[in-house]
Amino acid sequence: MKKHWLISLWMLTSLGCMGRATHPSSGLLPEGARLVDLTYDFDEKTLYWPTSPSGFELKQLSHGMTAGGYFYASNTLCAPEHGGTHLDAPIHFAEGKMTAEQLPLERLIAPAVVIDISADAAKEPDALLQPSHVEAFEKEHGRIEPGTIVLVRTGWGRFWPDRKQYLGDDTPGDASKLHFPGISREAAEALVERQAAAVGIDTASIDHGPSKDFIAHQVLMKANTPAFENVAAMEKLPTRGALIVALPMKVRGGSGGPLRIVAVLPPA
Repeated sequence: MKKHWLISLWMLTSLGCMGRATHPSSGLLPEGARLVDLTYDFDEKTLYWPTSPSGFELKQLSHGMTAGGYFYASNTLCAPEHGGTHLDAPIHFAEGKMTAEQLPLERLIAPAVVIDISADAAKEPDALLQPSHVEAFEKEHGRIEPGTIVLVRTGWGRFWPDRKQYLGDDTPGDASKLHFPGISREAAEALVERQAAAVGIDTASIDHGPSKDFIAHQVLMKANTPAFENVAAMEKLPTRGALIVALPMKVRGGSGGPLRIVAVLPPA
């Protein structure tokens, strides 16, 4: 892992004005570092689980000139916790575990690795990340260190926001015929063993579409490991070296919520 540039980033953000920016919008990033947005827009096309009672709603309250002579815009928004790019807090599948606001920042901001199973997923829509994938990754790229955010790339982002392609079925209110890749029980156990800070995937669930028991959720969340689902643009990430910043809405008691997740990439 390219720790040297991550340490440099920490030093620059800690020392304030001593950091050199590549351009005004880059803030205090090390020269040559880049930002990648891994978040889908929340709008009327945002995908939610088939049994979700509603989707994302944005309603306009005000939009125009006021009596005081200035422009003013304001909206209300309403959405289920689990849809679009979002967080699954451990309480989602593990009683007594952490809720959204209880997650320490160290689980949300951390170095990342990307395990790519897109070749398998291209052959089998219900493909699963297996321990063999994790072991092969470590043989080539080094051991996954404790405190790492593990991202699983399946290539499914290419189907967003086509409901039928992305979920494998578009029957309203029916989640029994879904098909998309996910994470096996054994792989989830392997990531818990490695003390992953969090686990993310570019599909609608860390469990694959046909799952009935959501065992990957159960395993990870019993270990207080949060998950990020519907992560966008994962093809833009390196196998190692990215710093992930995944900040959900801080909802007290929440089982999850909308997530703004970005990656800070090291200089090329």
